[in-house]
Amino acid sequence: MHHPIRIAAVVAAVLGLPNTPSLAQTGDITHLPEYANQPPVYEDWLISPVSQKATVFQTADNHLALSNGLITRTFSVTPGGATIGLDNLITGEALLRSITPEAILWVNGHEIKVGGLIGQPVQNYLDPAWIPQMEADPMSLKLVSWDSQPLKSRFAWAPRTEWLSKPAEAAEGIRLQFSYKADEATVQQHILRLTSDNQRQKLMDDPFRTLSPAWKLVSANDNPSASFINEGKPGEMMGPENHPVFAEQPLPANTRVVIAQINAGTDRSTEYGPGVTLTYPGNDNLKLFLSPGNRSYGLLHNGTIHYFRGMDPSASHFLRLQLEEGKVHCAVSANGKEYHTLATVETTATAEKIRIGKTDPAGGASPGRKTGNTGRSHVENLVLLGEPAAPSRDMDFLRDLTVHVHYEMYDAIPLLSKWVTVEYDGNNEIIVNNIRTEHLAVTEAESAVEHKQRWELPPIFAQSDFAFGSMSPNASENAGVEWRADSTYTTQVNYLLNTPTLLVCEPKHGVGQEISRGKPFESMRLWELIYDSSDRERRGLAQRRMYRTIAPWTQENPIIMHVRSADDTSVKKAIDQSAEVGFEMVIMTFGSGFNLEDTSQANIHRMKTLRDYAHQKGIALGGYSLLASRSIDAENDVVMPPGMKPTFGRSPCLLSEWGDRYFQTLYDFYEKTGMDILEHDGSYPGDVCASHSHPGHRGFEDSQWKQFIRIRDFYRWCRSKGIYLNVPDWYFLQGSTKIAMGYRETNWSLPREYQEIIERQNIYDGTWEKTPSMGWMFVPLVEYHGGGPAATIEPLRDHLPHYEQRLANLFGAGVQACYRGPQLYDTPETKALVKKWVDFYKSHRRILDGDIIHLRRPDGRDYDAILHVDPSGEEKGLLMVYNPLNVPIERTLTVDLYYTGLRDRATVSVNDGEAEGMPLDGTVLHLPVTIPANGQAWYVLK
Repeated sequence: MHHPIRIAAVVAAVLGLPNTPSLAQTGDITHLPEYANQPPVYEDWLISPVSQKATVFQTADNHLALSNGLITRTFSVTPGGATIGLDNLITGEALLRSITPEAILWVNGHEIKVGGLIGQPVQNYLDPAWIPQMEADPMSLKLVSWDSQPLKSRFAWAPRTEWLSKPAEAAEGIRLQFSYKADEATVQQHILRLTSDNQRQKLMDDPFRTLSPAWKLVSANDNPSASFINEGKPGEMMGPENHPVFAEQPLPANTRVVIAQINAGTDRSTEYGPGVTLTYPGNDNLKLFLSPGNRSYGLLHNGTIHYFRGMDPSASHFLRLQLEEGKVHCAVSANGKEYHTLATVETTATAEKIRIGKTDPAGGASPGRKTGNTGRSHVENLVLLGEPAAPSRDMDFLRDLTVHVHYEMYDAIPLLSKWVTVEYDGNNEIIVNNIRTEHLAVTEAESAVEHKQRWELPPIFAQSDFAFGSMSPNASENAGVEWRADSTYTTQVNYLLNTPTLLVCEPKHGVGQEISRGKPFESMRLWELIYDSSDRERRGLAQRRMYRTIAPWTQENPIIMHVRSADDTSVKKAIDQSAEVGFEMVIMTFGSGFNLEDTSQANIHRMKTLRDYAHQKGIALGGYSLLASRSIDAENDVVMPPGMKPTFGRSPCLLSEWGDRYFQTLYDFYEKTGMDILEHDGSYPGDVCASHSHPGHRGFEDSQWKQFIRIRDFYRWCRSKGIYLNVPDWYFLQGSTKIAMGYRETNWSLPREYQEIIERQNIYDGTWEKTPSMGWMFVPLVEYHGGGPAATIEPLRDHLPHYEQRLANLFGAGVQACYRGPQLYDTPETKALVKKWVDFYKSHRRILDGDIIHLRRPDGRDYDAILHVDPSGEEKGLLMVYNPLNVPIERTLTVDLYYTGLRDRATVSVNDGEAEGMPLDGTVLHLPVTIPANGQAWYVLK
């Protein structure tokens, strides 16, 4: 194995900038430990504890390095704050290819960049030698201070230790905060941007394809052949060099900018050259023109012509006059983008007319000498612009804006988190329209010249807590995390510039949040997990470790019964049976009659009485509520913009009057009853709402974010009260504890024998990215979605082999199911069977709640197997092997025990029998197994 921290230390030693001062910057680097002096990490972080802690270091060139020995993110602090490195120390890979802003905000409709450097010559890679020559982006907020502090809990959580197989540990690490503000130069840059031509009101845009009747054509009367319309083409002027011919009209009073695009063609005039003239009272004209005869630009002012060398007669030129009070700025350009100011002249009056074409040396129509070659020139376009659409005073808010960019890095996992807070200290409210918390330009995972349907992505797993609308990790992608092409990366291999190399975290519909003094805005959080392998299992293990670290409540794994009727007798029976066999929770399921929206005192009293009864038996109790995927009425449902439909076809707005009442009812119900579990179906899936009458939002822009905050805050409150959350949506990072493992409900209408294999397939497939505790399965004790007797387990006593197989499938995987029906057992034999497997799970709870290594997927053709691993536990592995065949099987399995931490030798017990020592080939076990027909066996490894 490489020891890449040494490589990273060498890289860090050459990253640097001169120690130049920045805007009022605070935060002393000199007291920090030196990055290059850190010891290398030799341990595999997925197996052994990593001793090195997340720390902020100083590099040899006065950068900040945030590192935990597994990954490092490096920042410049002068001349501006920027990420200048992202290194995978496990593989030695440098992931950053280009420096980009630390964040991007849209405030009051204006794009505001935060930090970043400009001047990188190419974006394929970042050479540390380039960094000292790069500059702070003049349009970006500048770094003013930084500090570090220990991690803090994102929200309160009251652990239910009885459902945790090992004590929950708070994530440890360090937080690094950078603070940014606009200096006056940045404010002026934004004002200049707002007053630029593309921000102004367009009064005229005349390409002279036809001649507008507003124009009056003027020509000296001594040469009737001179023309402003040549061969039917307006603006093409034909005539002697020293002959005026032009078009004129009154200049609109609100004109502030005149831009004329003119080509001298074959005309070689000097003082009669083609251009644009403004007339003033008293024939005091201002004329900016081309003088191709002496390869110059000409400027007429106060009766005198001034010439400026450098005009190319063979090209088109842009002539620009910017009219301000008492003065006119005169500029020229070869491309219409970068202008060179020739002069700023004073004026005491208001221009009356505009003339376009060839005027005399005084800007009029007097004929010149009758000699001179005939030439052809062309007015290609004339644009008149008014005031800026956004006055410069709109940018005053920048002076009172502070943006904090936060990073957290965790101990012992290649994981960091990032988010942004925005503070405003001005007198008026401003709107944060949207926020991009990450805009990270990383190296491509592959190169393809032509179009690809599916790209290999860079080795970063990105997950945001702004996530909904999916029962898979791609919920974040639905809401605002995506890999984008970088159109500015023009030296990539792909001809269409479509290689996904930008990691972007930004709500797709915006946030539209009002902020004011004392009321800051905090963005979503993004987590970036750096993969150290392309192996699917290892990547899955890394994701599962991430959830264990940042969402430890997901490891609560109670054994749950879903009672199908909420009357007192049925619920008490379910509680009694659960207590008898060792189940730990009863949920009054969908269709049971449980209604937490019933706010009557009688219902509250009855539910509290049932809860007290359950607690006396050691059982947690709760119920089901449907949020979305139902309609309330036209006043309270979401109002979708044209072309959009609610995710579930219909849905209430969480910020309507009904939404206010519903959530207040939820809070009151759980406060008053003290119940332990909410199964929240059809949770908020991210629907927008365009209503302007709902009390909780202004309209479309802020509707998604505020609805999400409402559900987020409620789920966080639930976790602070120890309320367990079953939510069929990816709300894990906001407090949800379990989601569907992944199954199709109608499959539980299939014949029982099919369900056995499909169930194990669902578990096998669902645990690549989820720990066993994060997904529920389903056991239809009574008929569900049809199927009749062939699909139904009741009467339980008549189907004990099938019932046992379902129990073995689930408890053997450490996966809890919704056992839905009126009872868990109907005879002593059934009770003993259920208790047998509950006892099995509880006696091996820690290892069964451990990560699953996928050995052979169920296919009904041969054995299938999974291996639970827990390298820090006493039981380091538990191998479950299932036989779907009608005959016993004997095999010698080759199982790599690498992720158990065992090496060279292990003790193995079969079905909790006598343990036997067995040699390992390094970490590989060659294990003879005998599995009964339609049965299973388990092997505990120590």
